[in-house]
Amino acid sequence: MNIQTAARLSISFLWVFTGVTSYFFAKDIGYDVLARAEITGAFAEVCIVAGCVLDILIGLWLLTGRKLLWCYWLQFGVIAVYTLLLTVIAPDFWLHPFGPLTKNLPLVVLIYWLYSCEVAGEGS
Repeated sequence: MNIQTAARLSISFLWVFTGVTSYFFAKDIGYDVLARAEITGAFAEVCIVAGCVLDILIGLWLLTGRKLLWCYWLQFGVIAVYTLLLTVIAPDFWLHPFGPLTKNLPLVVLIYWLYSCEVAGEGS
């Protein structure tokens, strides 16, 4: 396995794992964050489920290895939206020791590297 494939699979794992754990093991954190923005009840549930499904689908898309340029662009957009929303709703996440927001910076660089490899025709 080459480094590009390993990078793509590790990012896939991150998306799928985040989606699964956010729904099954950390839903309360999602509700708490959304409540800070006065999003509660059924709409909060829809937001959480939609976010989890989106995360899982991105991870599965990466596993397919198909149309990766589109997938990389989607990831840039989703990460930007998540980061902006959390910056407004829960800015303290920037200082969280486990890096729910700070991890996005190296993640975007890695995705950009994969994107650049794909554009250069070096995709795995």
